[in-house]
Amino acid sequence: MNRDVAMGGPAAVRRTRGAFGRKLAQGWKAAKKNKVSYLFAAPYMLLFFTFTALPVLVSLVLGFTSFNLLEAPMFVGMDNYIRLFLGDDIFVKAIGNTFLMAVMVGPIGYAMCLVFAWLINELPRAWRTFLTLIFYAPSISGNIYLVWGVLFNKDAYGYANALLLRYNFISTPILWFENPEYMLGLVVLVALWTSVGTSFLSFIAGLQGIDRSLYEAAAVDGIRNRWQELWYVTLPSMKPQLMFGAVMSITGAFSSGAIVTALCGMPSVDYAAHTIVNHLEDYGSVRFEMGYASAIATVLFLIMIGSNKLVQKLLSKVGE
Repeated sequence: MNRDVAMGGPAAVRRTRGAFGRKLAQGWKAAKKNKVSYLFAAPYMLLFFTFTALPVLVSLVLGFTSFNLLEAPMFVGMDNYIRLFLGDDIFVKAIGNTFLMAVMVGPIGYAMCLVFAWLINELPRAWRTFLTLIFYAPSISGNIYLVWGVLFNKDAYGYANALLLRYNFISTPILWFENPEYMLGLVVLVALWTSVGTSFLSFIAGLQGIDRSLYEAAAVDGIRNRWQELWYVTLPSMKPQLMFGAVMSITGAFSSGAIVTALCGMPSVDYAAHTIVNHLEDYGSVRFEMGYASAIATVLFLIMIGSNKLVQKLLSKVGE
């Protein structure tokens, strides 16, 4: 209960309800005033609710049930979550792999996007356009990461093995995506390569939209070098793009599963590259334990929400 309400008694309750009623009335008044805008946004809002918000809500509920798609869901309380953290060693391993990939791919990929965009933005227009296409291509090319399967093929015809054999660094081909010693490192490398795409494009757009007069005003105020320009002018001017890029990096880093399945198989040898998304696919699409899979999805959702809040807090310090 609200502390003021608890201390104020019935009068405070009436004040709280009155304030809530006023806000509700103001919101309804604003909605009526901008009804044309809401009508234009209605199709997207309806699709977003149906295919994004509603599945999340259903998953949150199913996480407390036992459900196999054939029988009605049976409420089991916190059993799925207790089993998840105390009785599922593979899930604990998947969390470790996912956080390792998130730490390596998220911040590093984000920083790479920002630095590349900042450097490329200084080039002439033709070079900027060409390099933007080169950096953005991996993110729109579907399963292009499968080329890494050719480079690191497990036989002597794979480019990496052929090169190492030719110069006598190895005597037998390495099973790159079947050996736990190399598997996770290569998956991180491929995920990092594919992560430089959408964020990079948004950073380029943000850099192009900065008002040049801000740099002149900053020079008058005492900004003397490019690093000070970057911190006090460039980054604060493109906070929306930074936030968008951070959300995309977080989402991409924590949802890495298709790369592991395509390159290492499902499941990977000794679960060495198993991620939370792979675990979710295992129980949702293979075993059809939808209640347990929903609990896994809920944990992943909460991790992403927490990471998003952390990034928002960090980005609020930019330029201070």
